[in-house]
Amino acid sequence: MKTAKDIISFMESPTEENKALVEKAFNFAVNAHSGQKRYSGEPYFNHVYETGKTLAKLGMGATVISAGLLHDVVEDAEVSPEKLEKEFNPDISFLVKGVTKLGTIRFQGLKRHTESLRKLFMASSQDLRVIIIKFADRLHNMKTLEHVREEKQLRIATETLELFAPLAYRLGIGVLNRQLEDLSFPFVYPKEYKKVEEIMREEAKDSFISLKKIDRSIKKRLAREGITNIQTRSRIKGMYSLYRKLERKHWDIKKIYDVAALRIIVPTKDDCYKVLGIIHAFRRPMPGRIKDYIAFPKPNGYQSLHTTVFTRFGNVVEIQLRTAEMHKEAEYGVASHLSYKNEIKYDKKENLNVWVKKLLPNLNQRDNINKNRKTYGGDDTPEWIKKLANQPEEKESQEFIEDLKKDFFEHRVFVFTPKGDVIDLPLDSSPIDFAYAVHSDIGNHMTGAKVHGKLVSLNTKLKNGDIVDIMTKKTMTPTKKWLDLAKTSDARRHIKNTLKKANLL
Repeated sequence: MKTAKDIISFMESPTEENKALVEKAFNFAVNAHSGQKRYSGEPYFNHVYETGKTLAKLGMGATVISAGLLHDVVEDAEVSPEKLEKEFNPDISFLVKGVTKLGTIRFQGLKRHTESLRKLFMASSQDLRVIIIKFADRLHNMKTLEHVREEKQLRIATETLELFAPLAYRLGIGVLNRQLEDLSFPFVYPKEYKKVEEIMREEAKDSFISLKKIDRSIKKRLAREGITNIQTRSRIKGMYSLYRKLERKHWDIKKIYDVAALRIIVPTKDDCYKVLGIIHAFRRPMPGRIKDYIAFPKPNGYQSLHTTVFTRFGNVVEIQLRTAEMHKEAEYGVASHLSYKNEIKYDKKENLNVWVKKLLPNLNQRDNINKNRKTYGGDDTPEWIKKLANQPEEKESQEFIEDLKKDFFEHRVFVFTPKGDVIDLPLDSSPIDFAYAVHSDIGNHMTGAKVHGKLVSLNTKLKNGDIVDIMTKKTMTPTKKWLDLAKTSDARRHIKNTLKKANLL
């Protein structure tokens, strides 16, 4: 029998007040969904229960977990928003309203699809907790997708794979990204899924044996050096992630070295580098396979040291080194910053708690930037989410979707300014894209670019780790040719605007 205590057991150090709130939301949802059934024939309450449990596992606090338990009561149980606010508080009511609005999104038809995306990013930019609840809701829907009508399965799986999974990745929530990808994969690409499943079946067994052997040998060597306070975990690459990589490697599994990886979790950042040195002293590293995401984190917050070493068993193994804090960031990303620790006690004298006010400064009267449209996004919202929420509404549907896939959800390259700042760009970006990503003035007055200190042409495709230096001159302006070289919509928009002002377009 399902109980509120099951969910509370996943919460970290909940107060009695937290427990009482979750229990109240649990009982309210039980009554509201009484007698309702899902496609599978199971009680509807099972869905909101699983949503609440996922949120608890993600480290969310009582407010978000309660909103997760209640997220369908307005839409599916005919509970009015007013009643919900009276029973609980404006914060929970606000989150449920946000999720309810997202629940009406249906990604069908180009124009409707585009408008749905805009709503999704606006909701995310207003309060990221809304999208975290939506992720938990979608995760359980995907786990039970086999019970949905066949004609709906492909649509739901496709929007999960093309939108929700990449969004989870960009927010750094690796644990959700992997599950959403792998649950969608067999529905969207059934033939490819079977092919990858066969390859994985052959590779996984050997990979696990190698990992166990190198795990033992590394622990012995580290113990000799006096390092025993470590944890090791095996990681098998996600099915969909492996599929994408196999495509890039022409389906040659021998060119993929991270089908399995050994994660070593150490107490401090210094220990990461110390352990890396010890491993390299007795296991030869593969050239070009050492990646330092600690000194240069990925834009979604991911930090870790990666190295691929040759084993004495005639194969290679990837090893990832990180601290417990880095591991939490890699698994939970932005969710770890919205956890129970950040919950501020709700004050009935206030309309919204302080945290929500900070994230959404002007709930009822948002600032107008342009005469025709509004701007969304609080101080804690990632810049790229704000950018998506504030895309010009007049942009054509096809253009919006193409820009979205290209700018935010394609494979990325991470390149650096001479000062070491990371610039996150789509694959095959040019120095022009880099210049505009740094600042529009730099792009508009660019005369040339250097990569690793050497002059390069403006059509150069930037690669991971490139250090790019942009040269500028006040009299320089963009040319029409730049439009063919620029990949990002941001760069192309600035170039077009400048050319139009000069009557060159």
